[in-house]
Amino acid sequence: MVPQLRFLTAAFVFLTSAAAQTTVLRAQRMLDVRSGRMVSPASIVVSNDSIAAVNPASVPAGASVVDLGDVTLLPGFIDAHVHMLVSDGSRYRADIFGETGADAVLRSGVSARKMLMAGVTTVRDLGQLHLTKDLLAVSMARASDAGWIDAPRIIAAGHAISITGGHIDPEMHAKIATGLLELGPEYGVADGVDEVVKATRFQIKHGAKVIKISATAGVLSLEDSVGAQQLSDAEMRAVVEEAGRHGIKVAAHAHGTQGIIAAVKAGVASIEHGSLPDDEGIRLMKENGTYLVPTTALVDTIDMASLPPLVRKKAEYALPYAQASLRKAAQAGVKIALGTDAPLVPFGENAKEFVAMAARGLSPLESLRAGTMNAADLLGVPDRGELAAGKLADIVAVAGDPLEDIRATEKVVFVMKGGRVYRRP
Repeated sequence: MVPQLRFLTAAFVFLTSAAAQTTVLRAQRMLDVRSGRMVSPASIVVSNDSIAAVNPASVPAGASVVDLGDVTLLPGFIDAHVHMLVSDGSRYRADIFGETGADAVLRSGVSARKMLMAGVTTVRDLGQLHLTKDLLAVSMARASDAGWIDAPRIIAAGHAISITGGHIDPEMHAKIATGLLELGPEYGVADGVDEVVKATRFQIKHGAKVIKISATAGVLSLEDSVGAQQLSDAEMRAVVEEAGRHGIKVAAHAHGTQGIIAAVKAGVASIEHGSLPDDEGIRLMKENGTYLVPTTALVDTIDMASLPPLVRKKAEYALPYAQASLRKAAQAGVKIALGTDAPLVPFGENAKEFVAMAARGLSPLESLRAGTMNAADLLGVPDRGELAAGKLADIVAVAGDPLEDIRATEKVVFVMKGGRVYRRP
């Protein structure tokens, strides 16, 4: 083929391919989450994997037009606290000790797809308990990025970091601590500054894009306390400093007052759950720009009857405080990001968190921002969280107007991730 003809043929293929990948979405309404304005009507031009224009004067000739009708377009939802490798809140203990890593990953593909079909286009996976050094959620993140599985974009923590016998020491989720599983930093179980630094480095080496620490005791583990500080102040600072050298943020599981304060002072990006902060803890979160990820919908979905007696006692104590703490934090101006702790909120029902936050003191708009632009800010992914030119084409459509009724977020009828349509009416 002569050079000129080869060039013209390549140009024709490029142009026709580009035209085929341009889509115009039309709908009755679109929410500008940053301004809080509902824009009507709405038109979004998607080119390849990104938003090219919003409500342009004209649309590209030859573009594919998808008219969705009487729906509201929203940015793809972002859930900043999930555990994809956990099957459900009642049987996960058996999974930890009786399931291979391969089994867990294959099963979890179903859970990931449920979330995507419900409009969740990005998740932050905050730790596995399975007894393998392999970072299973990191493998799922790579599979999602490669298009091998239908799943949200995944920002994975790998093994969360806990003291020996702490909330995220896997053996503390067995029926009894046998001493057979004396795990080390590779599994996230670490004591002292040197070990927590080693644990942090191991997770990052193997692909973790966020580090999770257990600043305090917790609800689901088989330990007496729900809120006692576990990692020391020095250990928390060491993790944050080490992760920071790699440009990676730290999320802190924290229920109790002193652990929350210590984690905020150490420089974590977010407090997960945040059940029992005092006024000083809330003030420090506000001053430091620390996000609260309240995981409040699980109060409405958790099956108390299925919990071991000790765990149920802790849940019944902490969860009412957590609801009140969310109200106080929101009123004080603490930044809020959405997280469900799925599967404690079932996979695919993540939007229940929007509804629960609105019931606990946030406005519908504040709830929507928590699960879009705020969560994007927390996760350090400025390429999503809004319907704006240059952002990723992660777009959902819901039946109804979520500013009028936040429960509309549970009625997802259209899902696009990176320009690809996964669900349509």
